[in-house]
Amino acid sequence: MILIKQRSDILGTFASSLCLVHCVATPFLFLAQAGSATFSSGPPTWWKFIDYFFLAISFFAIYWTTKTTTIKWIKPMFWSSWGVLSVIILNEKLEIFSFPEAIIYIPSIALVVLHLYNRKHCKCRTDKCCVNEK
Repeated sequence: MILIKQRSDILGTFASSLCLVHCVATPFLFLAQAGSATFSSGPPTWWKFIDYFFLAISFFAIYWTTKTTTIKWIKPMFWSSWGVLSVIILNEKLEIFSFPEAIIYIPSIALVVLHLYNRKHCKCRTDKCCVNEK
């Protein structure tokens, strides 16, 4: 657990990138299975819930990252990006509003970029970059 806390930006980048790949791959997978009688009832159940898995992983990665970073502006950016991603995913499941499908890429890419930026910031040579809890 300590190792994950210290590497939360790596975990967050990985989870956000996988989420992005999942978002990009989904339309192609549905096109590929459109003519198949095996999947005529819709996508598999596990595929529908993988969004929540990525949301949970990214929540913990953001939680640990915001506890250790010293960049003041990045904390609200992380949480607002995660919040927007959560709203989009929940809206996708509940179908409350009609959003373009591509809108999910914005918070996903933002989370990847924020984790990469914070990781780069935490590699500086002074003690004032990030607070690494042990």
